[in-house]
Amino acid sequence: MSADRITLKGLRARGRHGVLAAERELGQEFVVDATLFLDTAPAAAGDDLTKTVHYGELAQALAAVVEGEPVELIETLAQRLADVCLANELVHKAEVSVHKPAAPIPVPFDDVIVTIERSRG
Repeated sequence: MSADRITLKGLRARGRHGVLAAERELGQEFVVDATLFLDTAPAAAGDDLTKTVHYGELAQALAAVVEGEPVELIETLAQRLADVCLANELVHKAEVSVHKPAAPIPVPFDDVIVTIERSRG
């Protein structure tokens, strides 16, 4: 397996995910980091976009998931995002972090982050 990676970091999109009714109604910003593990050598050898992941299209697809159907848990959201990453047959593993910096926590904090790693089964 190749150690090559493509990372999209800090993707921001507004979603309505959370357990509380106010989170579903008002929504909030989520931040996504996604690292895809794949072999980039074929793309580099031929300077061929079709042999790698188009990160612009990936960004749009991930944003659509965040902006789409609400879920209660950011763990569920992370899984849906990982599924998008693994939909490209070139990707053999994906690591996805979902940040929820405006989580309704009554004490000061910087961020809540759920990170998952999924491999093609």
